[in-house]
Amino acid sequence: MAMRRIVLLAGGVGGAKLAHGLAQVLAPGQLSVIVNTGDDFWHYGLRVCPDLDTVMYTLSGLVDPVNGWGVAGDTIAMLTALQRYGEEPWFRLGDQDVATHLLRTQALRGGSRLTEVTARLSQALGVSTQILPMTDDEVGTIIDTVEYGELAFQEYFVRYRWQPTVKAIRFAGIETARPTSEVEAAIVEADAIVLGPSNPWLSIAPILAVPGLRALIEAQPVPRLALSPIVAGRALKGPAAKLMAELGWDVSASAVARYYGDLINGFVYDVRDAGADVKTKNAVTFDTIMKTDADRAALASAMLEWIESGVVV
Repeated sequence: MAMRRIVLLAGGVGGAKLAHGLAQVLAPGQLSVIVNTGDDFWHYGLRVCPDLDTVMYTLSGLVDPVNGWGVAGDTIAMLTALQRYGEEPWFRLGDQDVATHLLRTQALRGGSRLTEVTARLSQALGVSTQILPMTDDEVGTIIDTVEYGELAFQEYFVRYRWQPTVKAIRFAGIETARPTSEVEAAIVEADAIVLGPSNPWLSIAPILAVPGLRALIEAQPVPRLALSPIVAGRALKGPAAKLMAELGWDVSASAVARYYGDLINGFVYDVRDAGADVKTKNAVTFDTIMKTDADRAALASAMLEWIESGVVV
């Protein structure tokens, strides 16, 4: 089968890297990225959308290559000025990054939808890939911790550096959130749906929790595959491995496949885990560690070739 339309569900650095890999090997207009917005929050009066921005900066070539997020070479003069007033800034807002948040906030307060704002910002940066927020409604990931009780996601992730012990996760506002017409159209028109190597519980779960979205994905008679963020018993970046253990899962690629269950009909995991007991219908191993742009493109190409071979149905 020829791949005409690919939909990628993504959040965080791993998902952004795969988005960049797919964008390198697909023609303009063939890729849509549905991005987690459960990490979004208001900060100093600005609407900050970390996952959307990470995907946008990565696809535009602006991203900081060391951190995998933020703008390369950005400065923090504004944060230094805040400290003069006695503030203790715990969330890094780079000076160039603030421009993104200012324009987004201004547009949202002017009545624009987050989807529309994201499209305008992306196009201005030369991004041809369709970047879609999972919903235009405000949703917040809340982490229930042993040490501090419930924490808003960025407090858990940034302020406390994801060290608190997690008891449970909930998504505030999810009951009244709705998928956008753009997200629904992208899923219905997709030739394949890919769950990126993002944290299943913190980045993919909020997307699937938007009412109607999981059922819509499950209803599509196309390849629906997930990439494991766990390699050789650890997460390449972030708290996925620690979180899995705290929630009672074994830290393995096979556990990720079990977590997604019937949502997927294909599973990609790393060659370093070859031989793992992955109980899913169709599974394959590739080198999934994406250190360079070439690595990203190679993984994307291998994955697409596997889909096109007709193995995943």
